Amino acid sequence: MKHLDRLGTGIGWRPEIAAAVERLPGLDWVEVVAENVCPGHLPESLGRLRERGVTVVPHGVSLGLGGAERPDPRRLADLAERAEALGAPLVTEHIAFVRAGGALTASPALEAGHLLPVPRTRDALDVLCENVRIAQDSLPVPLALENIAALISWPGEEMTEGRFLAELVERTGVRLLIDVANLHTNRVNRGEDPLRALDELPVEAIAYVHVAGGMERDGVWHDTHAHPVPRPVLDILAELCSRTDPPGVLLERDDDFPPAEELAAELDAIRAVLAASPLRTPGRRAPGASAGRPDLIRGTAGANAPNEAHEAHEASEAHEQKDPNTPGAANGADEPDPADRAGAADQAGTADARDEGSAAHQPACPAAATAPGRAPAVTAREGLGLAQAALLSALVAGTPAPEGFDARRLRVQTRALAAKRADVVARVAPELPRILGTGYRTAYLDYAMSRPMRDGYRRDALDFAEYLLIAGRPEDPVARRRLSHWWQDRAAPRPPRRATRFVRAARAALVRR
Repeated sequence: MKHLDRLGTGIGWRPEIAAAVERLPGLDWVEVVAENVCPGHLPESLGRLRERGVTVVPHGVSLGLGGAERPDPRRLADLAERAEALGAPLVTEHIAFVRAGGALTASPALEAGHLLPVPRTRDALDVLCENVRIAQDSLPVPLALENIAALISWPGEEMTEGRFLAELVERTGVRLLIDVANLHTNRVNRGEDPLRALDELPVEAIAYVHVAGGMERDGVWHDTHAHPVPRPVLDILAELCSRTDPPGVLLERDDDFPPAEELAAELDAIRAVLAASPLRTPGRRAPGASAGRPDLIRGTAGANAPNEAHEAHEASEAHEQKDPNTPGAANGADEPDPADRAGAADQAGTADARDEGSAAHQPACPAAATAPGRAPAVTAREGLGLAQAALLSALVAGTPAPEGFDARRLRVQTRALAAKRADVVARVAPELPRILGTGYRTAYLDYAMSRPMRDGYRRDALDFAEYLLIAGRPEDPVARRRLSHWWQDRAAPRPPRRATRFVRAARAALVRR
């Protein structure tokens, strides 16, 4: 595997903290959300950083390489264009799927607006490897893929996360972006052992590492990227550094931005972990479990997570119903917006339940399983597509939970997806919260719970406004007139006629079946 140049210590560049990032001492590099920059009109702040010799790496969030469809050539070309415009030494993406349905499954195309997990099965790995090779052939620089934190556990998984990543690297030569905060999230919420994952990883493939903060509520860890990095995440970073000297480490912060001094202090804490690595200071004892602090990493979660997490899950569900404004968890805040995740756990999320050879295995792609006497099974790509479409439809269109999934956990994830959509739509169309006032969030969540996103967040904002106008809302005539004018300026001369409304209602009913 070709050696990558060292990146050093960096931070996620966001417009809200652009000035603060430029003032940070000793900054080696930054990462930008690829979909949020335009190659022909790069932010001036990024230009100034590049002039100083600060490396800029584009971090993509929309390829969906873990999906059943082959990567979209247009999205690949866009990512390649950004890599060239930024002079980046590599580009990064996620091991996740973000859309499903469409021609492959002869079902409505659905968008998650979120990073969702790929089943750790041989068939899913085959599809992922082919998609990765397609992406690698289309990009001008090396590709690295990030592990995600996931709320949902697929039934019948055949590999641990570490083994899945190791085989992916072995078969494609792809680099890895290891998010230690996601490993911590999965430890708390699903009982997965981060040390086992680190032991199984091909550490020589690591391109760089993500570090981020979060917070615990009702026994569930929320990977918000809006809180300081906690000690357990730094301890996992230390464990990783006892196995390899990562080429780069990056601090992610996506919301509730602190003063520049606090960001600098967090970067210093990361540098201290790197400096204390036994690989940089020979003779020192390895940190974490080998240093007599197993409670900070392995903890008691691995043993007790099933029962504790099940109780936490129910508490979290009740909390989410009371406070829809609370950020979600389970996945890193890497989407093309600083939005947050929702986390929970139950027995299905434990590492032991996913070990190879488990007697509790179920078909990993329930929609693709073939019963005795029926026609031969569909291809791996088709089977994965059917399974992902069934899952995503349950999450965003209100269809029943696929066999083998925890329906309670899916409900929590559904609310998290709707809450994230509300947050992002408020950012891309800030006029809507101003027009609707305090009623915006309630109205949007009611809309989103049964109406999938069709074509990105800007389209979703228009669809939401149309939904309200068709229903004669808002009740205040002044607000309704303002909303109508906003919609007309962006969509059409007037709201749709009765026939169009009927067609769209019929289409929505089909999606919900």
